Amino acid sequence: MAAHSKRLFYGWYMVGAGSAMQFLQAGLMTQSFGAYVAVLQAERGWSKTALAGAAALNQVEAAILGPVLGWIIDRFGPQGMIRAGIVVFGLGLMLLSRTDTLPGFYAAFLVVAMGSSLCGFFPINVALINWFERWRARALSSMSIGLALGGISVPLVAWSLSTHGWRATAFASGVIAIVVGLPLAMVMKRRPEDHGLTVDGLPPQSHEVPASGNAETGRDFTAREAVHTPAFWLLSLGHGFALLVVHAVSVHSITHMTQGLGYSLEQASFVYTLLTLSQLGGVALGWWIGDRYEKRFIAAGCMLMHMTGLLLLTYAVAVPMVLAFALLHGGAWGLRGPFMQAIRADYFGRSAIGMILGLSLAIIVIGQIGGPMVAGIFADLTGSYRIGFTILALLAGLGSLFFILARKPRRPAA
Repeated sequence: MAAHSKRLFYGWYMVGAGSAMQFLQAGLMTQSFGAYVAVLQAERGWSKTALAGAAALNQVEAAILGPVLGWIIDRFGPQGMIRAGIVVFGLGLMLLSRTDTLPGFYAAFLVVAMGSSLCGFFPINVALINWFERWRARALSSMSIGLALGGISVPLVAWSLSTHGWRATAFASGVIAIVVGLPLAMVMKRRPEDHGLTVDGLPPQSHEVPASGNAETGRDFTAREAVHTPAFWLLSLGHGFALLVVHAVSVHSITHMTQGLGYSLEQASFVYTLLTLSQLGGVALGWWIGDRYEKRFIAAGCMLMHMTGLLLLTYAVAVPMVLAFALLHGGAWGLRGPFMQAIRADYFGRSAIGMILGLSLAIIVIGQIGGPMVAGIFADLTGSYRIGFTILALLAGLGSLFFILARKPRRPAA
């Protein structure tokens, strides 16, 4: 028993590997996509709406596949899917480097999106949910460090785009994704019970009474039972309204700063780096408080931070306003993001969590698609992001009510 207690729980190795994979995806595409948008819009003359459509296509694909991927994960585990996804993601980036037309760009980005769905935030979260319960928020927050750190590489990607061009940058990114990502994917395993371990690495009796001290009665929800609870819909809508801002900022903020505020691409990328550092601060705060306080109220407060930050960026007339946007939006993103899956696992259990998260993707896609598209359409129509960003910010503020109302449902009788 002493030797066992001194050994680091294998789940934390998975947290490290998942964090590194999130860093790869965020740095190579997710958070650097805005830099690609700025370069391609200037070089190829494609409209902001058309480029935002690629991001929307990514989310539509994820929403359609979500329930299927959730069923596969619940039935067979996420490990094989994650490994295949790394390869598809890398090949998609290589294909992106060879495109010359807008339809070709969409096709290549669809391959990137497929790979990202197979090895991204969703399957990695499900893998970790199955390994952690008492320290679930802490584990998911730790994994999100990689997503936050990915933003730090945006200035490097922007420099490569300016120096070597978007084709060379995309091809090199694909090679890096496969060479570095595959060994990391091999670390991911299905369930601790399959390897003679227990959830959290603690003795089985430690899970009879949760950390709060209140015994949990009943069994885990099935996916069918979960979708019949108000909490499922309220959490999904709150998550979707948050992503209105998150995805709009990821796709359009750099273009807004370069074309609307007069910043250079490098300067705008460094603002995004500050946003990333703030995101890391939010992740660290979530690591500390996530398993101690009511997550839905924390998430509601983060929605107000998203709203305020985007309004500051929209109407910025001085550098401090842009810096305040980066601090507020990044901090809210880092704090709230990991809680989205942790709350669902706390509410519904882990038996069918893959399917439950997959079904929720069909709802949160509203924000993933709507944010970039609303911002892009209004920017093309008016020549400014002001109207689009203002609408999205106010919707995020409204979304805080969904989290406040999302009470934990009573577990079904065993």
